[in-house]
Amino acid sequence: MRRTSTWLAFATFVIVVGAFFHITNVHATPATGFVGTTLAQGLPNARRGEHEKNIWLSLQKTKGSSDVYVQSNVWQPGGSTGWHTHPGHSLIIVTAGTVTAYEGNDPSCTPTVYTAGMGFVDPGGDHVHNIRNESTTDVAQTIAVQLIPATAARRIDAPDPGNCHF
Repeated sequence: MRRTSTWLAFATFVIVVGAFFHITNVHATPATGFVGTTLAQGLPNARRGEHEKNIWLSLQKTKGSSDVYVQSNVWQPGGSTGWHTHPGHSLIIVTAGTVTAYEGNDPSCTPTVYTAGMGFVDPGGDHVHNIRNESTTDVAQTIAVQLIPATAARRIDAPDPGNCHF
């Protein structure tokens, strides 16, 4: 028994040292004919009441095939998405101006304001919302990355929930 555990410890040591030696001798290859461009960067904020612990976690678990879209959205002054939802979630970054989000299930119709450089998550599913540009002079723009079931409609219009009077 002791001989087996000694042998196992020695074999583990040899494998770890060999792997370390191999890893330290691997060199990256330079990119050729390739330029990566970041279209937008933002800091997603958790929705009220979510993620009470100080953790970072992102899981992308789907059933079956999925489609991923990178969408540019532009609001003219006073523009609105209307009440709607999506079949999957979206990561959204405000790249210009200011947008104001309203939640369909918020009886007080509390606005959440996002300015250029800020980001937020639209969870999709039954999350009905309306995003507006309440400026009378400035255009607003976002970049959204959507993950939805393959071939599903990307937007699902919803009736006015009646909680916001605009």
